[in-house]
Amino acid sequence: MNMRWVMAWLLMLGLLWVPVAGAEPPASVQAEVNFLLGFVEGSGCAFYRNGTWHDSKEAQAHLRDKYQWLAARNLISTTEDFIERAATESSFTGLDYKVRCKGGPTITSNQWLRDELMFIRTDGHFKNSLTK
Repeated sequence: MNMRWVMAWLLMLGLLWVPVAGAEPPASVQAEVNFLLGFVEGSGCAFYRNGTWHDSKEAQAHLRDKYQWLAARNLISTTEDFIERAATESSFTGLDYKVRCKGGPTITSNQWLRDELMFIRTDGHFKNSLTK
């Protein structure tokens, strides 16, 4: 094999791991996502991911990492994008993320977060706190 070809191929592989600098999501999206991440962490709920239950702090850290990775690649334009792309299912296995709160029923994280997003948008408290 030609040494130049090998070096070029290795360089191309290395570039796949370089973080992509992209535009940040709109400020309103960042605020809502940060609110939802705080909601996850403070919930005290158990989160099911890839066959294992995790506490709310582990879940928040995982979702924040996914959000940052997606946002850096311009894949998050709305809060719904965050829920759909980062907080619905495993990128590796395709299995749904699930949530169980204080002995309640197990539901999908997608539905749980969409319900909370609708609540903060319609309740008005969140919008008011953004404008103060």
